[in-house]
Amino acid sequence: MKDRVLVANGQGFWGDSILGPIRLLREGPIDYLTLDYLAEVTMSIMQKQRARRPEAGYATDFVRMLDRLLPEIVEKKITVIANAGGVNPEACVEAVLEVARKHGITDLGVGMVAGDDLLGRLDELIDSGEQLASMDTGEPLTTIRDRVTSANAYLGAAPIVECLQQGAQIVVGGRLTDPSLVMAPLIHEFGWALDDWDRLGAATVAGHIVECGAQCTGGNYADWRDVPDLARVGYPIIDARSDGSFEVTKHEGTGGIVTVPGVTSQLVYEMGNPRRYIGPDVIADFTTIRLEQTAADRVRVTGVRGYAATETLKVSISYKDGYKALGQLTVAGPDAVDKAQLCADVVFERLAYDDVRFEPDEVTVEMLGTDVCHAGIAVAPTDPAEVVLRIGVRSPDKKKCDRFGMEIVPLVTSGPPGVTGFAGGRPKAQEVINYWPALISKDNIEPVVKVVRS
Repeated sequence: MKDRVLVANGQGFWGDSILGPIRLLREGPIDYLTLDYLAEVTMSIMQKQRARRPEAGYATDFVRMLDRLLPEIVEKKITVIANAGGVNPEACVEAVLEVARKHGITDLGVGMVAGDDLLGRLDELIDSGEQLASMDTGEPLTTIRDRVTSANAYLGAAPIVECLQQGAQIVVGGRLTDPSLVMAPLIHEFGWALDDWDRLGAATVAGHIVECGAQCTGGNYADWRDVPDLARVGYPIIDARSDGSFEVTKHEGTGGIVTVPGVTSQLVYEMGNPRRYIGPDVIADFTTIRLEQTAADRVRVTGVRGYAATETLKVSISYKDGYKALGQLTVAGPDAVDKAQLCADVVFERLAYDDVRFEPDEVTVEMLGTDVCHAGIAVAPTDPAEVVLRIGVRSPDKKKCDRFGMEIVPLVTSGPPGVTGFAGGRPKAQEVINYWPALISKDNIEPVVKVVRS
């Protein structure tokens, strides 16, 4: 067993810079490269892709990244773990194998973790007594069952560990939790038991710190003026020890900054109850975390306590919830605010006397430049030189949303003076996908693990 493992995270979301994994691979030593691609709405998008093309439904950026880096990954014996499989991990694995064949790489172990996709099992689960009630409202899933577009249970580290034990160098999963990508290599390399709650709690904290990529090394940081060379920001590395302690760092010579305040900012990101940060494998108590700046760009984390996991898993469910349309105009001064408000009033008055009667469920009218983002905190300008008017509607009726979109462009010539900045065409109705968080008994989830070789 090892006493030290370097786990880096080069992807905070699907769309993060490809330079993250490239630079982590080339600018210093690492043992594991983790890549986090999934968010709640991403799963629904992937289900739509798969419905159109059975071979789709995974993060194609992951495969493109491997096409550039796989020979180096193999040469340096770095293990890659990603939840890039989305709703079609089988197809993602096949795409990875095709990349290996393209580069003449043989005997590459590629692991797959599946079993999280519940879309085809929902009726069976409901009939068995699983209500899959909304954690927000308490309503049973049956109230929206006919509009569900995706349903995925959050799987933990255990099936990833199983892939690593079977010799996988590339591990691809579906809805694996963000921290589990980091937890699994620590459990595997250090031989931790799956009920070693304190160490698993520490691994959860480590995964949470780096799950958003450079957000813990200077990105999205309040003291942004103190962050050097943000263009070359270093992506984060967990320098872990077998006792559960670890340091957050980055490659030497890269941009960004690793400090106690910066790590603290990421720790409280998306935080509910800090005493009970619940994951599939363990409950971590974030109030027990101790941080220490041990050197430049090194923060040591110790003291984490963990507790036994719950008997349920969280399920991320997406469902259709009507339509929306959103348009945008730039309105120049003088009197930019008053003119922008008149534009909004004119749109809805014109819709009111059309034969197509339109009463939207929700209306959005925002004037960027008038303290919209920090209302009540920053001081709003009294007469800005220009504002950006964002105006939108939401309705169950797609045609009415499209009708609303037809009234934005006419304001350029039939509204007040100074209206400009419209170049995107008429706003079209877009389907709204809403989020339904639920819980399910672990007894009803059986992860699927498979390792194949190129």
